Order: sequence, then structure tokens, then C-alpha cells
Amino acid sequence: MGILNTTPDSFSDGGDHLDPAMAAAAGVAMGEAGAAVLDIGGESTRPGAERVSGRDQIERVVPVIRALRAHPSTGSAVITIDTTLASVAEAALDAGADAINDVSAGLEDPGIIELAADRGAGLILMHRLRPPDRDRYSDRYEDPPVYEDVVEEVRSFLDDRVRHAEQAGVRPEAIAVDPGLGFGKTVPQNLELIHGLRRIVADGRPVLVGASRKSFLGAISGETDPRGREVESVASGIEAWRRGAGILRVHRVDDHRRALAVVRAISGLEAGS
Repeated sequence: MGILNTTPDSFSDGGDHLDPAMAAAAGVAMGEAGAAVLDIGGESTRPGAERVSGRDQIERVVPVIRALRAHPSTGSAVITIDTTLASVAEAALDAGADAINDVSAGLEDPGIIELAADRGAGLILMHRLRPPDRDRYSDRYEDPPVYEDVVEEVRSFLDDRVRHAEQAGVRPEAIAVDPGLGFGKTVPQNLELIHGLRRIVADGRPVLVGASRKSFLGAISGETDPRGREVESVASGIEAWRRGAGILRVHRVDDHRRALAVVRAISGLEAGS
């Protein structure tokens, strides 16, 4: 899954894709680099980010989605809309998006789950402890979040939200889950989630992992510039894939594609031995 933020303030690529034509070109490049999914967002979810109105999000994302859907290289790609608002999700689906990526798991705007059910759209449900405007980066907590067992608590939350979506009429096969790395988790808690990912995968649903360029990776490696964390991003993506992640949400598609091609080739030999 290629990340395409049409925002001025995302933690890594803010301002890169404000122009719809440039954003669409970046999405086409991701598709040509091997992205199976393009995730379009019009509101930053970085810690401390200010909220963006539904109207502004729609103005940012709809032209990009339409352009990607019309382009030969991305016309058949899966397009997801990264939003917590049903109004934005509806406009994106009307423009050609296939699925909704909701970091609030339908808690901020319950209408988003009803919309997914009514439209037969895909739905990604993520765990977060608190909204981004009340959150902190993983390595900057003054009052760190507390979990008795972060993997089990995240797994249980996602299981509950999936049941709710299914009861609302969303098709089970249309739902994926995301443990929400970096959203209300300290550096050690993020690492525990990756290490224990098999427990979440064991519930039988596709699991999306988004570690790309995040602060907990920089806290480990010492790299302070998010754009400089590609090696760390690929390493964490491989570890997530080894533990069953089915979707990797990334900034640099080609780096991850090439690394996974090698890991898969080696894993294939191990499986046959």
C-alpha cells in the first residue's frame, strides 16, 4: 500500500503532494513501482496534528482519486480513502475509491461503518488510544500510555470493532485490521506489537501494518529525519511480513517490493526443504 498524503503537515511527506496533478503523478509512480493499493488522505494523523474539515479533505482527495482512476497505470488499482469522516469517505467512493481506511475504527463517525455496509466497500479498522490532536510521538510521552498486554488489548479491541462492523452489514471478507503502530504506543509497545503480530493474525483477518518512517524506528536507530528512515522502514516491514502481515503501508514502494522479493525467494527455499 503506497501512502499518498495530500496534506501540508503530515510528519514525513507534508506539502509534497498538495497540487492534485503532482499527487496523481506520485500515485501513478507508486503503482508502477508495484503498489497494489494506493491510500489517499487529506488530513494528517501525526501526533499533534490539527483537525481538517470534511469539505477541505474532499477538495484535497477527490481530484486525485478521479485522476488515478482514469489513468491507465492505476485505473484498476485498489484505492483507499484515509479518513474518519463518513462525508469524506462517501465523496471518495463516489470518485472511484474502493475501500475506507479509518484510523478511529468507526468510533469517531459511526456513519462510516454504515456507509461501508451500504456501498459494499472494503473497510480497514485501526486501533488508536486517543485522537492525534491529543497524542504524542512514541518517544516523546510525558505520561506514557499503559497496557497490561499491548498485543492482547489491541487484538481484543480490533476483534470487537470487527464484530460491530459485521453486525452492521459489512461483509467479513471486506474487513482488514491495523494494530496502529505509533498511535498511542511507546517505543517498546510498538516493538511488542510487531513481535506479537501472529496473535492478531491468528484471528484470520488481513492485517495491515504501517511502520514506515515512524518515530519509534528513529528512536532505535538514531535517525531524526523521517525521510532518512527507509532502511528502518524496510526492516520493520520485513519483520511484520514474516509474522503474517498481509498489507504493508509504506512511503517508498519500490524499496519494500525489492526487499520482499528477496525474502520471499529465500522463504520459498526454506518451505521446500
